[in-house]
Amino acid sequence: MINTASLEEIFEAFNSLRVLIVGDVMLDSYVWGRVDRISPEAPVPVVTVQRRELRLGGAGNVILNVQALGAEPIICSVIGTDEPGDRLIGQLRGNGLNCDGLIRSDARITTIKERIMAGSQQVVRVDTETDQYISEPERNLLIAKAKELIPTCQVVIFQDYDKGVLSQEAIAEITNFANEQGVPTVVDPKKRNFMAYHHTTLFKPNLKELKEGLKIDFDVTKTGEFQAAIDKLKARMNLKGALITLSERGVFIDFQGEIHRFPAHIRQISDVSGAGDTVISVAACCVALGLPPRFIAGLSNLAGGLVCESLGVVPIDKQRLKTEAIKEALL
Repeated sequence: MINTASLEEIFEAFNSLRVLIVGDVMLDSYVWGRVDRISPEAPVPVVTVQRRELRLGGAGNVILNVQALGAEPIICSVIGTDEPGDRLIGQLRGNGLNCDGLIRSDARITTIKERIMAGSQQVVRVDTETDQYISEPERNLLIAKAKELIPTCQVVIFQDYDKGVLSQEAIAEITNFANEQGVPTVVDPKKRNFMAYHHTTLFKPNLKELKEGLKIDFDVTKTGEFQAAIDKLKARMNLKGALITLSERGVFIDFQGEIHRFPAHIRQISDVSGAGDTVISVAACCVALGLPPRFIAGLSNLAGGLVCESLGVVPIDKQRLKTEAIKEALL
């Protein structure tokens, strides 16, 4: 645990971290063009292509956020031996990222989400993907690779998009090993494995995921109802803590005997895409440094709001985050 007297010291300490990200990494493809006419073949717009762009998607956005904070991210995932897989590795290497935890499978396709854009308007999205669980041999390779890397890291992020890389067996084995090694685990869950993350350090669903995962409804504005849901979540899964993102209502944290709620910062919202990825990245790096729950929630909330000011999925700007944290007197 570092001295929390100085924000400068905290932001400098981010540079010393290695962060293992286990989950579904994918490619985001963008095709930008203009629409001047409707197709004679069907009542659909004809997009004349002006430019194309590839970006890291899924867990890739968490990787880029962790890197933007100054830490070293390492992705542990399974992708195909196909051409999109080659391009994904090209994107990782092009960003100077570590590919040591990637496993390639002849039996699996690499997820790619293609967005056709006319100006700033999305015309259609085409997803090439599978959500089938990886095979048992692939799962064993993933677990072995994670166990090899965990002792060199200060925190593990589970970044689950329900695409099949993470299963109950893999989650349990990796979590148990991390706990044995004293390495905290931070979770961004999805629906299929929601209840599988037992004994993790900090569990970060959004409000919708929390209600669906527990199969209950409650009024988030009623403190008693909301806290009862959090207590139920923590008890059922033996969680050390929960960080709940509440969209326009901010964030809530129940961790290490402390409970805090931060309202959302008033901002000019351009795009909420990727805000959750930024929140989990900042929270995980703070957990790795042993920072207080109030600071973890406050800085994560601030970061999530900042990226919403930008159009599209972008990683956090570390210098701007530090400036805003000083202005908000988070310490």
